[in-house]
Amino acid sequence: MCCHHISLNDLGVIIDSQLTVADHITAVSRACFYQLCQLRTIRKCLTPETTRTLVQAFIGSRLDYCNSLLVGISAQLLQRLQVIQNAAARLVTGARKYDHISPTLRELHWLRVRKRITFKLAVLVFKCLHGLAPPYLATYCTTTSSTAFRSHLRSAQLCQLTVPRKDLLRRQKLLCL
Repeated sequence: MCCHHISLNDLGVIIDSQLTVADHITAVSRACFYQLCQLRTIRKCLTPETTRTLVQAFIGSRLDYCNSLLVGISAQLLQRLQVIQNAAARLVTGARKYDHISPTLRELHWLRVRKRITFKLAVLVFKCLHGLAPPYLATYCTTTSSTAFRSHLRSAQLCQLTVPRKDLLRRQKLLCL
């Protein structure tokens, strides 16, 4: 059994040989805390609105980039991202380290990291269903009512989506090669 740790960076997302995103989250954490440290040193020279804009540009964009790939990650990895968002919220609002973060996030109108991931995935599915996403993604989002042999099921009236079978996905990948 091979015990080498190999990571691959594809479009800024780091995936290891076990198909986890732990290395990606480590890289995002490192970059975000570096930026937060830099912003903290100049915070007194910035207006609150400028601080919020810079935090969104440097931190929020990193937390949101390809976050639909983070669906189903462990609570431990998700907590590492939440710590970053909490630190960013404290920097923007001036909240202290031991203040409760929920009111601060509400004040900023920021969703927690898990909810951000869910929201962005829901937006992606919405775009797929309404012809606003690339066709290669839209093929994976079909309603039960539009699927042959399933249009008479109760799930068809509930506007549920069909889940592609694994062998169908495998065949489609082979056709793309």
